[in-house]
Amino acid sequence: MLDKRLLLLIPVALYVCTGAMVGRGDDWPRWGGRNDCNMLSTETDLPTSFERGTRRSDGSGIDSTTAENVKWTARLGSITYGTPAVADGRVYVGTNDFRLGDPRLTATRGGVLKCFDEHTGKLQWQLVMPRKPIDKREFAFDHMHLGVCSTATVQEDHVYLVTSRCEVVCLDARGQTDGNEGPFTEEGRYIAGAGQPPVEVQPTDGDIVWLFDMWEDPRVATRPTDAANSSVLIVGDYLYVCTSNGVDQWPSDTKPLVVPAPLAPSLIVLNKKTGRLVAVDDETIGTRMLHGMWSSPSAGQVDDRTLVFFGGGDGWCYAFEALDEEPNELAKLKRVWSFDCNPPHYRVYENGKLLDYRCGDKRNPMSRNENDGTFVGQSEIVATPVFQNNRVYVAIGRDPHHGRGRGNLVCIDATQTGDITETGEIWSYDDIERTVSTVAIDDGLLYIADLPGRIHCLEADTGQCRWVHETKSETWGSTLLADGKIYLGTERALVVLAAGNEPQLLSAVRLGARMDTSPVVANGVLFVASHRYLWAVHNTAGLPR
Repeated sequence: MLDKRLLLLIPVALYVCTGAMVGRGDDWPRWGGRNDCNMLSTETDLPTSFERGTRRSDGSGIDSTTAENVKWTARLGSITYGTPAVADGRVYVGTNDFRLGDPRLTATRGGVLKCFDEHTGKLQWQLVMPRKPIDKREFAFDHMHLGVCSTATVQEDHVYLVTSRCEVVCLDARGQTDGNEGPFTEEGRYIAGAGQPPVEVQPTDGDIVWLFDMWEDPRVATRPTDAANSSVLIVGDYLYVCTSNGVDQWPSDTKPLVVPAPLAPSLIVLNKKTGRLVAVDDETIGTRMLHGMWSSPSAGQVDDRTLVFFGGGDGWCYAFEALDEEPNELAKLKRVWSFDCNPPHYRVYENGKLLDYRCGDKRNPMSRNENDGTFVGQSEIVATPVFQNNRVYVAIGRDPHHGRGRGNLVCIDATQTGDITETGEIWSYDDIERTVSTVAIDDGLLYIADLPGRIHCLEADTGQCRWVHETKSETWGSTLLADGKIYLGTERALVVLAAGNEPQLLSAVRLGARMDTSPVVANGVLFVASHRYLWAVHNTAGLPR
């Protein structure tokens, strides 16, 4: 019989094997690659540069014969914010459906998750998500046609995603190629959209296993701003999902700010097998948030318990105790600690409190934000907290449309409890602007990009700045560390630097469109998604390595 002490260690070992590693083989199966969300890959022999190739005159895509160091290229939508996920021979990318051209469909606006063959780039299946039938005059949700902004999370033969309709779905990784798995069987009606007759489901359509509607379920009833952005975190048998709750987009300078759902939860927990809602946070962040809830959760093992880390729309970072068993009734997540990531003087504006997100918006003539990076004001957390060695690293930022301003990157002691704003700071770094980027850490160095495209290299232990590199190109993505290189997508190019104590630019690959996603690496291939195309990049006998 096994020693009882060994039995107690089994759940911890399973977490280390499944949550802290990059998945089976060298896949990249979720946002951040693994549950700690450190943007680091151990892959080697990766290319330094590539030639994207020229577009075909008929608009069908890129002529692969004109590309170099490119394994294959796939056409996406007109806007792409979903970072690729790679698992079990498939590549998943969320985009919009502006150019679907499916003769079955009349609703052409919304989102789509595309699944490609990892080796050939051939489209295996896609799930179309027509726009949600809501009054756009009342709520500013999906009004910019951003499509699917979530990164898919893949585990075994299921794919978990936050849709562009503010739903959490579990999908069959094989789509409809092997029939309809169920219990959800209304894909034809779902794909057609509200008010339309069901379409005939094809083998190239997605297969929904179960669906949880965060908008419609009265226990959540979230009202997102702009888009539903969070990516799903899996810990054990449970999914942790940010609800993307937000504020009214349309208030004037004289109209009071309206939060349609101030008491909606910000973080929810679902059973991954059934989609049952089992727990919610009880922090009432919606009553304090600036603009929206857009951060994705991460997780890590602290002493004898697993903690889930969440960046709030109020600028606080939270740690919750992960569930170890399913409650019979809807439960409240247990908060272990919270930390205010805004320095005190950031929360004061014009000798008073910052009341809403319009203060400091470059588009507001009353904000006095010259958009030069010097504006001081509070920010929410859009980036994902990164866990490493009992520390959490996270930076504050705003919706990039609001303009530049002072930011703050903090390193938090994850072993403490309670309100640890005064006691939990290991170091902070405020010589950075607002950012939506998640950090990457390796070999004692931390890398992060801010909104105007400056890459900062800091000592992970002390926060001391080693160097700053100016890309002079706005970035909404995160730095990826792999093979001794730093990869970063910007509005102008994929920028590649050498990692280490001195900045060295290796290449800047023009993509022909913005890149607002983050590059990822899986199985020796670099995946780069611009707004319109996905490239699978690897080393050939062509360009230098």
